Amino acid sequence: MKVLFVYPQYPDTFWSFKHALKFISKKAAFPPLGLLTIAAMLPQEWEKKVVDMNVSKLKDKHIKWADYVFISAMITQKESVKEVVERCNNLGTKVVAGGPVFTTGYEEFDGIDHFVLGEAEAILPLFLEDLRNGCAKPIYESDERPDISKTPIPLWNLIKHKHYASLPIQYSRGCPCDCEFCDIIIMNGRVPRTKTTSQLLREVHAIYRTGFRESVFIVDDNFIGNKAKVKAMLPKLIRWQNKAKNPFALFTEASLNLADDNELMDLMVEAGFDKVFVGLETPAEESLAECNKFQNENRDMVAAVKTIQNHGMEVLGGFIVGFDSDPETIFDSQINFIQNIGVATAMVGILTALPKTRLYNRLKQEGRLLKGSSGNNTDASINFIPKMDTEVIIKGYQRILQTIYSPKTYYERINTFLAEYKPSTKKRRKIRFIQIRGLFSSIWYLGIVGGKRRYYWGFMTRAFIKHRRAFPEAMTLAVYGHHFRKIVESVQKAPVPK
Repeated sequence: MKVLFVYPQYPDTFWSFKHALKFISKKAAFPPLGLLTIAAMLPQEWEKKVVDMNVSKLKDKHIKWADYVFISAMITQKESVKEVVERCNNLGTKVVAGGPVFTTGYEEFDGIDHFVLGEAEAILPLFLEDLRNGCAKPIYESDERPDISKTPIPLWNLIKHKHYASLPIQYSRGCPCDCEFCDIIIMNGRVPRTKTTSQLLREVHAIYRTGFRESVFIVDDNFIGNKAKVKAMLPKLIRWQNKAKNPFALFTEASLNLADDNELMDLMVEAGFDKVFVGLETPAEESLAECNKFQNENRDMVAAVKTIQNHGMEVLGGFIVGFDSDPETIFDSQINFIQNIGVATAMVGILTALPKTRLYNRLKQEGRLLKGSSGNNTDASINFIPKMDTEVIIKGYQRILQTIYSPKTYYERINTFLAEYKPSTKKRRKIRFIQIRGLFSSIWYLGIVGGKRRYYWGFMTRAFIKHRRAFPEAMTLAVYGHHFRKIVESVQKAPVPK
């Protein structure tokens, strides 16, 4: 059996980092972890190839080679998915589809021979058994939450690692929080399930054996969902990193209550974590209560973020406008909030109703749902009827982005972060060639040929003099700013309903 794994193309989004990747000669931020893991679950004797359309073109000869094309995608890749399926249909190659966009909305897609919906460990074996027996059904579906301690190591040999800025690993699935707008608990449940410590270390070592020495992204939706297990695992990860001479900088996602646990933050930093994404959402208490963001309610979020920064981790933040409870002052409040906490990488989006979430179901029941979500809450689209005027929300949203990513304001925010950031003295990794390349690229693109050069040079000079230990982080954030400004340009062009 010959199987071609296809990962569809992402549009140009906040998290694509498309405009920053050229500074370090990379083609994509991350490879398709799900498909590489599925590849390891298929019979060893099957022939397997991967085409990630974010790094290379999908050619007809690739599709013709395969007996089956396996495809997985996020909602933002929906349009590319449809194009790939149409090409497979035209060339007579059967398609097997699974992953988030299908699990929450497979009814939207035509031309797919077999849907495998839910977590693969629970449902894939049944599909493979039927396939072997020549009686495979159109739809396989399971809401079982399987034990992931037997999930195999991804087949890293199927990709070219040099194309990617980071490689991903999954340690756990599920999140104990219950945010109304989030679809994670729909797909992975509220009870976090973890891999074993030895299993995680084997996966880390598998990446090490490839020769890759850049950052590793632990893709858990809430890495600290089960604090006890994480605390038991981290000392062994620390020992592995020390023995291997700290080859990887790590980053992940976590809830804001991370700031309440000094021991956990210290362990994470010692293990090599230098970044963490946190859903901060909004400074409006009423809106936090509305979306059931209980972990952020009734706390000083500015102080919490600074606590994490003080421990040596940069906080990347998610922010949302468009809640029913938002006052019309929310746009200025968000700008001030983001600037005060020094979150340089601030993903601000308009609330979107993702399929099957509690928000989606509520809005549908209220007759306020307009269309499906694009999956990209930073494209200035709204898929429901908001309480606030739609034009006010979109124009206010555009003003937030235009303000926080203008060079002057953006560099001021990085300086606020650097004043709080205390990078670990124990885990400072050697300056890598990729960072040197990035520095010279930034000097050329931002300091010589780019606009607003004086802000760049003022920032870089200050960072070198006052924050030399954190200079690599400062340089990286300067490069990210170029990407974010490109995204802002596209958002400003979005049509505003009258």
